[in-house]
Amino acid sequence: MSGQPLAGLRVVEFASFVAGPSAGMTLAQLGAQVIRVDPLGGGPDYRRWPVAQRNGESLYWNSLNRGKQSIAVDVRSEQGRELVLALATAPGKGAGIVVDNAVGRPWFSYEALADRRADVIKVHIGGQAGGGPAVDYTVNTEVGVTDLTGPADSRTPVNHVLPAWDLVAGMTATTALLAALHRRERSGEGADLQIALADVALAGVANLGWLSEVRERGDRPRHGNYMYGSFGADFVTADEGRVMVVALTPRQWRALCTATGTAKVIASLEQTLSVDFADETHRYIHRETIAAVMRPWFAGLPLDAVGAALTEAGVLWSRYRQMSDVVADFEAGVGSRVLTEVDQPGIGPVISAHSPIREDSEYGPVSPAAALGADTDQVFAEVLGLSDSELGKLRSAGVLGTTE
Repeated sequence: MSGQPLAGLRVVEFASFVAGPSAGMTLAQLGAQVIRVDPLGGGPDYRRWPVAQRNGESLYWNSLNRGKQSIAVDVRSEQGRELVLALATAPGKGAGIVVDNAVGRPWFSYEALADRRADVIKVHIGGQAGGGPAVDYTVNTEVGVTDLTGPADSRTPVNHVLPAWDLVAGMTATTALLAALHRRERSGEGADLQIALADVALAGVANLGWLSEVRERGDRPRHGNYMYGSFGADFVTADEGRVMVVALTPRQWRALCTATGTAKVIASLEQTLSVDFADETHRYIHRETIAAVMRPWFAGLPLDAVGAALTEAGVLWSRYRQMSDVVADFEAGVGSRVLTEVDQPGIGPVISAHSPIREDSEYGPVSPAAALGADTDQVFAEVLGLSDSELGKLRSAGVLGTTE
């Protein structure tokens, strides 16, 4: 990138786990100064798995906090709370911005912040809109997604490991923050914004039309690895490889028929069934019959030959892989340039990622996470003007953490 678009913006992040930290990381990758506040010894996610095999340091925590500054403060003490409040409401055009997911911290409420700085912007990420707790695993079960996932011949709910709603909530938080900042620049107004993880999930499934569909048709049956509403299916190759092919458009459908050499058989099938497979609805309804026609072609060729033929024909497809395959590609220097390696202090070389946002086709810079509390003195000296003597007294009193 030619210049960091959020340079000059200061955000105080007082959050743990995925949604808040991912929002802060996104802002930091775009050039904002993001100051992460942690209690002494680290928050509840400081040692969360996955951890480095060598020394048990959290790969999770260090990955989600890349590019931020880290301060460690005793937020149970009056002095510590005063410091955090002063930091969050410090003057400056690009300051007075907070992201948090704190529960039970009335001292850090919007009202407490606004008393000090009227135009403060606070984005609070919670579990339930009513104030109760929630995490991705509980939210996903509540909205019914786990009932849709899994083998077609089973009704056992299937959880998935990707914290999708947490990540979407983090992106929603960045959108809310930047929208509030835009308004503040025009009107001088602050903002008290709240995002509930449960609301993010419910809005997501509603915006996809899934809830309206259920009201009209009842709960959707499971489809296993078939795609819903169009043609998408998985196939096994002669050497036990497995691929997923998707035909959303008429062009993709024609490409698939061409690659598999089934165009004539498919045309005859259309006549027999009085359907037009150029219509994705018809492809979806007859997905199992279509898959049965195509399956022998996949089963007769090794994975490499299948992939070459599909790619040449312009088919939308992918291999089923393990994450170890992604790592192998990275080590071999192939694959997306969004991945990179950084030297994470305390851990060593780790696979990291640039922001996926490219400007002029270039990815932005990437940096490691700071050690817990590593920037405590620098931040309070630069933002609040504390002297070395004042910092020393606070450290001796146990209010500030020491650099690990």
